[in-house]
Amino acid sequence: MFDRIYRSTVLGVAGRRPIENLVRTRAWSVAARFVAGESSATAIAAVKELAADGILSNLDLLGEFVSSPETANAFAEQILSLQTQAAEAGVKPYVSVKLSSIGQGQVVDGSDLGYVNARRIVGQARELGGYVCLDMEDHPRVDQTLGQLRGLLNEYGAEHVGTVLQSYLYRSEADRDGLDDLRPSLRIVKGAYLEPESVAMPDKTDVDAAFRRLVYSHLKAGLDHPTQVTNIATHDESIIEDVKMFVVAHGIPRTRFEFQMLYGIRRDLQKKLASEGFTVRAYIPYGRDWYAYFSRRIAERPANVMFVLKGLLRG
Repeated sequence: MFDRIYRSTVLGVAGRRPIENLVRTRAWSVAARFVAGESSATAIAAVKELAADGILSNLDLLGEFVSSPETANAFAEQILSLQTQAAEAGVKPYVSVKLSSIGQGQVVDGSDLGYVNARRIVGQARELGGYVCLDMEDHPRVDQTLGQLRGLLNEYGAEHVGTVLQSYLYRSEADRDGLDDLRPSLRIVKGAYLEPESVAMPDKTDVDAAFRRLVYSHLKAGLDHPTQVTNIATHDESIIEDVKMFVVAHGIPRTRFEFQMLYGIRRDLQKKLASEGFTVRAYIPYGRDWYAYFSRRIAERPANVMFVLKGLLRG
């Protein structure tokens, strides 16, 4: 219950315009811990820096809930450009995309613009040998996102597109089971949006238990399917150690899963896991629209609030 109250309070404060203006003007040096700059060039430079430590990357151009077809199409063009730039830099294009940022929910000429733009992005990723992860957003968008994932998987294959499931949503285990026929790669996260208790578990212990169940189920389901990868997105060392034991006990190859973490958080743990021979991938957000993402990171841990306050005082 404390976690929920804390998150709600922090996100409520962060949503006030004066607070946003203060952080944007005085705390970029703090935000830079979590965000790899505002341009694709700085993001690709971060990818190469991590690669030197044996850590792979997942690039995310920040932006969500775009309000017009013009801005949605412009955002899609930026992602297409990112994939091209990554390939030209010798980096496999591996990107995360929020469908709301490319027009999900906006109907143009009878088609959902988010799906139209997703087809362009995933189609290009296939041509470049890349991969697109459809980010999962707040709960009203889950059904549409999973429906659009099905279409993309059927057209482009599981090697090039997958999505995210959030363990704090009561529905996620049933959603995972419902995707088994398509053998998708899934990124399992705990969830960072402020959701009502009617759809999301309020207790951290329950969320952690659901996270383990989702990971274990997907690992076992993918045992005989080499293109199905379970992406375990956590910094919780107890969960990581449990997964290590689980895969050994069930004979699951290391090629069937990745540990995924956030840029700027527990770099020491990322390097340690990579040195042990595990696949580790860092989620690298970048772009001018970084404040909403930054706010969610701050809302995850009380220690992050103190980190920001110290940065504001220094600024």
